[in-house]
Amino acid sequence: MTSTTTANPVDRRYDFVLLFDVADGNPNGDPDAGNMPRIDPQSLQGLVTDGCLKRKIRNAISVLADGRSGCELYFQTQDASYENRVLNLQHQRAYDALGLGSGDKKKAKLEDGAKDPKTMSDKTNAARQWMCDNFYDIRAFGAVMTTGVNCGQVRGPVQITFARSLDAIVPLEFSITRKSVTTEDEAKKQAEKDGSITGTMGRKNTVPYGLYRCQGFVNPYLAKATGFSKDDLELLWQSLKGLMWEIDRSASRGLMCTRGLYVFEHSSMLGNAPAHELFDLVKAESLGAEAAPRSFADYKPNISIDASAVPSGVTLHRFVG
Repeated sequence: MTSTTTANPVDRRYDFVLLFDVADGNPNGDPDAGNMPRIDPQSLQGLVTDGCLKRKIRNAISVLADGRSGCELYFQTQDASYENRVLNLQHQRAYDALGLGSGDKKKAKLEDGAKDPKTMSDKTNAARQWMCDNFYDIRAFGAVMTTGVNCGQVRGPVQITFARSLDAIVPLEFSITRKSVTTEDEAKKQAEKDGSITGTMGRKNTVPYGLYRCQGFVNPYLAKATGFSKDDLELLWQSLKGLMWEIDRSASRGLMCTRGLYVFEHSSMLGNAPAHELFDLVKAESLGAEAAPRSFADYKPNISIDASAVPSGVTLHRFVG
C-alpha cells in the first residue's frame, strides 16, 4: 500500500499557538507521582507533555482519516491488536511489502549482500520511505525505528512544546471507593471481618481549573523529506481545533477544550519572521498569584493578539479564538 496523501508536501513554514483548558480533571498525570497532575515545582504551574498532546492528536487522526490510504498510526494505544502494537512487526511489513527479505539483523546475516554496507543502507532507506508513506504519525512527528528490524530514523516536521498553565494550579486529591470486589476470596475475607462487602479505596486527582498554552512548528524542509502533505496538515488543524479533546472524554480528564488556535503561515519555506516574535503577538496574561480562576471567562479579557503587528510575508489564521 502506498500513500496517496504525500504527493503534495507542505511547501512553507507554519508556527502556531494553542490554548486549551481543563476543568475538574487531570490533563496529564505523572506516573512517578501517583498520577498527580504534572507541575513545575518552582512556579507551581501545571504542565502537559508533548507526548500527551501528540497521543490525543493521533487519536483524532484515527477518526478523521479512518480507512484513508497512508494514514495508519505507528504508535498505537494499549487496546490495539497485538500485531499493531509490536513495533518490529510493523517494521517487517515494510521489508515484506518491498521484497527486501528479513529486517531482523540476526536473520539478515544469512541473506545475500547482508554484510554489504551499501545494500544495508539501501534497504533501510527504502523501508524508511515505506513507513513514511503509510503511517501518518511518522510523517508528522518522526520516529526512531532501529529496534531490531531496522527502518532507520525519521525527524518529523511537526513539533510541539510542553504546555504550561498561565497560573499556578492547585492539584486536588480525593478518596473514592469501589463497592465491588475482585475475587470470591476477597469477598469472604471482608465478610468475615465486618459482616459486609465494603469494597476497596482509591484516589483520584484533579485540577479545579487551568488554562494551558503551548507552541508548535511545521518545518517544510522536513515535510519534504517525510512526505507530510497539505492534506496531512489539514488533518492536524482539524485535530487541534477541538477533535483531539472531543473523542478523548473521560471522567478523569474533566472538561477539556481548545480555547485558542492561532496559526502563522509564512510565504516561504525558510520563513519571514522568527517564531518567538510571532508568539509574542499572542497575549495570554496571568491573573496573578492571588487569583483563583474557575472558568475560561476569568481569562477571556486577558487574551488578545496584535494582528496589526504581523510582519510582511506572514498570514495570521485565527482558527479558534
